Amino acid sequence: MSILSLPRVRVRDLGKARAYQPIWDLQTDIHKSIVNWKIECRRSGRDETDPIAEHRPLNQVLFVEHAHVVTLGKSGKENHLVASSERLAELGVEFVPINRGGDITYHGPGQIVCYPILDLELFKPDIGWYMRSLEEAVIRACEDYGVKAGRVEGLTGVWLGTGSSARKIAALGVKTSRWVTMHGLAFNVNTDLAFFDLIVPCGIKGKDVTSLSRELGQPLDLAEVQQRLLHHLQALFPWHRVQG
Repeated sequence: MSILSLPRVRVRDLGKARAYQPIWDLQTDIHKSIVNWKIECRRSGRDETDPIAEHRPLNQVLFVEHAHVVTLGKSGKENHLVASSERLAELGVEFVPINRGGDITYHGPGQIVCYPILDLELFKPDIGWYMRSLEEAVIRACEDYGVKAGRVEGLTGVWLGTGSSARKIAALGVKTSRWVTMHGLAFNVNTDLAFFDLIVPCGIKGKDVTSLSRELGQPLDLAEVQQRLLHHLQALFPWHRVQG
């Protein structure tokens, strides 16, 4: 298959210490442009699954390192936020209820957050496959650093260890409309894990949270880890990377 016939994807690094709401707004705008284009194609009888169709909005993969924030998914329970509003304010942690799946999680410095906004009809229209593929990208990135990661049956995300020693290194939460994804994954690399004490991570009691630096006993180059993750994402979701 020619690279020019693959889905076109723009990869963007949005930087560090970014507030949550503006990035959510950006995701929403990109997502809406793709969904609206697909709706218009259906109305006009055009092929919405043509990856190189004229005027098709670009699929995008956004990377960002957020300022301290706790987000609560639409199926989450507010009592999984165990810190008071006063404590959050003292620590400079924002609290934002959002429209992704999943429960509650924390984003902050030292964590790679990736938001793929992809039309799965150009790849494979299967949410289960999509979630497992996101997990696989993180599993492969961990393996690049000699850390064996995997899955825990019945739970989303990427885990190290099993049973009572299981600890989560990456959380997932997505939203889809007309097979177009938004939100994504959060991969703990150099994350200060003390901030997870503010919540019941992902609403799962009795499970620990970890980071790549904790497992290896040293901080890592976040940009390097991000490039490894991107490499594995592109292997799992073959695309033609475009600029602009």
